[in-house]
Amino acid sequence: MATRKLVIAGGGTAGWMTALLAKRALGQAVEVELVESDQIGIVGVGEATIPPIQTFNRYVGLDERELLRETHGTIKLAIRFEGWKRRGESYYHTFGAPGASMGFCTFQNYLARANRLGDPGTIWDYDLNYLCCEAGTFNKIATSDPILDMPYAYHFDAALYGRYLRRLAEGAGVRRVEGEIRQVVLGPDSGHVRTLQLASGVEIQGDVFVDCTGLRGLLLQQALGVGYEDWSHWIPSDRAIAVQSESAGTLVPYTRSIAHAKGWQWQIPLTHRTGNGIVYSSQFMKDDEAMDTLLANLPAAAIAEPRLIRFRTGRTTKQWHGNVIAIGLSSGFLEPLESTSIHLIQSAAVRLMRLFPHDGISPAAVERFNEESKQEFETIRDFIILHYHANERDDSPFWQHLRTMPIPDRLQQKIDLFRESGNIFNDAQDIFRDSSWVQVMMGQGIVPGDYHPAADSLPDAELRLRLGQLYAAKRKPLPQMLPHREFLKRYVGA
Repeated sequence: MATRKLVIAGGGTAGWMTALLAKRALGQAVEVELVESDQIGIVGVGEATIPPIQTFNRYVGLDERELLRETHGTIKLAIRFEGWKRRGESYYHTFGAPGASMGFCTFQNYLARANRLGDPGTIWDYDLNYLCCEAGTFNKIATSDPILDMPYAYHFDAALYGRYLRRLAEGAGVRRVEGEIRQVVLGPDSGHVRTLQLASGVEIQGDVFVDCTGLRGLLLQQALGVGYEDWSHWIPSDRAIAVQSESAGTLVPYTRSIAHAKGWQWQIPLTHRTGNGIVYSSQFMKDDEAMDTLLANLPAAAIAEPRLIRFRTGRTTKQWHGNVIAIGLSSGFLEPLESTSIHLIQSAAVRLMRLFPHDGISPAAVERFNEESKQEFETIRDFIILHYHANERDDSPFWQHLRTMPIPDRLQQKIDLFRESGNIFNDAQDIFRDSSWVQVMMGQGIVPGDYHPAADSLPDAELRLRLGQLYAAKRKPLPQMLPHREFLKRYVGA
């Protein structure tokens, strides 16, 4: 039977991203209807993004200036990790690719050889994103030179982003229905979702349903009984407290991730306020202590009531089952350490459009969707575990437990390979490429014991010359950079 109607259960960022993308991709071929209730709140703490958000925004027709203006957005060049290796130490995971292509092997191998020759430089010395983070500056550079590429993402108010998407989606033809879902009715023969019954008595029928009901998992988990794979033995955090504070003054172009004795705190700078939160495990810290830690470490006065969020790290065993696809928190939860929440919404929505059923649901398409989703979740999971596991802190049982716990085999192999040879291998659905893994590995103290033999292909003098030229080239654009707030003022307007 031809797919004529797509029904999205739930709004927020997940619902409206999916709705707008579906309307842009499918046009008039498929009716798109979204059901949400103003009485049901959203988690709404995914205020930091990663660079692929630009691809989504361009495709659905968002104007960057308008986006920043509508959401009080700022530029994000990196995440600064403070105290994750040891107390008092910090490093950046930037969106840039430190260095440049110099031959067969990756840049860190040439730098490792230079270090053995006495050069004290680090990969961040050759990273334009890092240099701008340290200076608190940003600007758009009119150049095609890949050495000066400066990938960036955004910080924005997630609730305002959802409203902005809603306005565009409704303008494109998405129909919104206000109401609370009281019952999910299944077909007696197919077992597929047939109808959503609302508290008002209205019934919503559809051919394909997207579950964007958040942590409740109303359709996929509750109605269809799809199981949940618990990863709390690797990532024990199960609570977060979020609160907004006044703007901290200087506007930095990065997210701060600050490790405490029993958890970690985020700080996300917007033009009008700062988003804050603490992530922790109830096994190691009580809610009252977490609240006190968060409030004692705010950059400015709180301007809202703190919100407690309970979660269980993991993923649904299947993200697509029957005629239901879970997108957003209904498909799983990975804490916001690397700002992946909105990207997982984006990638799932894109994947659905790529495999969208035309004349009946294809089992092969469902299988492909689920396999790609599984791999993507697992590689992000491993990247998050790396930050926790590779620590040298000795100030609490929390960090000692994380350092000594068994970790997934694939992650252990990745660490061993890098420690022994300086090499990184990429998994098919891994959204984090070589430079990301290298920065976090080295930032957390995992130093390669060797380098690739191709790095010996350059004579000593030529290697030093090339590194010197690259060092200077990365700094050449710095005089063009503006203080972050000044850039936004000029680019977006008051």
